[in-house]
Amino acid sequence: MRTVTLLIDKRLEMSIKYKKLLESETNKVLISKNMLESIKIIKDNAPDLIIISDSFDDDLGDFCKQVRALTYNMRPVIVALSKSADINDRIKVLNSGADDFLSEPVNLNEFKVRIEAHLRREYESNLDAKQILPNKKNYSLRAIKRAMCSDSIWSMLYIRIENFEDYKQAYTELASDKLLQTYSAIIKASLTDNDYVGKLEDNSFLVITDNIKAESVARFLTFAFDSVVNKFYAEHDLSRGYMILQGDEFAGKRANFAHLTISVISNETTVYNSDSQILTTLMRLCSMANLPNKSNYIIDRTKISGEISFAQQKFNNNIYIYESDEALSTLLYTILDLQGYDVKIMNTYKLPKDCDIPALFIIDVGDIGKKNGLNLCYKLKNDANFIKSKIIVTSVIHEKELVLNTGADLYLPKPYEIPALIKWVDGLIKEFNQ
Repeated sequence: MRTVTLLIDKRLEMSIKYKKLLESETNKVLISKNMLESIKIIKDNAPDLIIISDSFDDDLGDFCKQVRALTYNMRPVIVALSKSADINDRIKVLNSGADDFLSEPVNLNEFKVRIEAHLRREYESNLDAKQILPNKKNYSLRAIKRAMCSDSIWSMLYIRIENFEDYKQAYTELASDKLLQTYSAIIKASLTDNDYVGKLEDNSFLVITDNIKAESVARFLTFAFDSVVNKFYAEHDLSRGYMILQGDEFAGKRANFAHLTISVISNETTVYNSDSQILTTLMRLCSMANLPNKSNYIIDRTKISGEISFAQQKFNNNIYIYESDEALSTLLYTILDLQGYDVKIMNTYKLPKDCDIPALFIIDVGDIGKKNGLNLCYKLKNDANFIKSKIIVTSVIHEKELVLNTGADLYLPKPYEIPALIKWVDGLIKEFNQ
């Protein structure tokens, strides 16, 4: 991404001279002749560096204060240019918010080198130390704003590693950092100098690229992730087909492997009015593209654009309970009902028919010889109607892998604490509704 420098100077000849000196393939220079014009440029382009001259009638220190107030949320470098060489003027301006003070006439070579040094320091100070990518606050949002105000046709890719927190919990932060570093290198290798890649969150990235190649980039990145991700898992997890996360006491949660989800939008089909609108659209599309165990991407084309594409999903808080112990069944019903959930007690270990799809099943294994609960869990996970529903399996038989291999999302051994159960219920229902 090219850096942006804003030069606020009402002197036409000097402005053009400085612009020719500073502009390059990596730095775009904009000129403003008054404060009102500067406000719009700052809002649209979020400059990395602002040069303010004392060619205006306003006091230079006061001018720096105004600009700093306008840019408090992006904190660009401010360089003051003045005809004064007085030390008191320097101190006053620097105390007013300027990062540097240069007296005119300035040596042009020194001026250029100083500006380049400020831009380099600004960029490096906002890099993520682990992935060597620009971070969200100071660069990715700037990149979105600059794309919006450009005349070119662009595409933006929102790239998210799903189940990343589960992977970090199972394999430690060091392993998760290695996964991120490897994939960051793959993303950067797939782009050119004209493209932008930066971080949004720990497990998500933003790419801005040419509209023509956006789909091929998305296709390659999903393929590349699936090609390397298995190298980050232990053999016993790969052979089992999932991770086991350790929960409270002896509880175990089944966690799917990490996979990639990518959403792609373009200004060719939709006009975007703000960076927040762009990010909201990208995240909603990404949720639509998310598959349980496979990397996938989705592109916002004309046929799926518009408000109807993003109808708000109703929050599902339905819970079905299969529990052979009648007293415990009544207790669970009462407690979960008081928590605000819509609870239904099931009397037989059969698949529910003609009903709303519940967000969560709580199933007791029952008779371990007959395997009623385990068979039901297996059937639910292989039924298209209930494949997304979450399942908690409880049992007095402490066979964690036996239970999780049937497709249960959580194994909870009996006896369990009710507060612990409520915590798991809350978390799994939130997962279902994401």
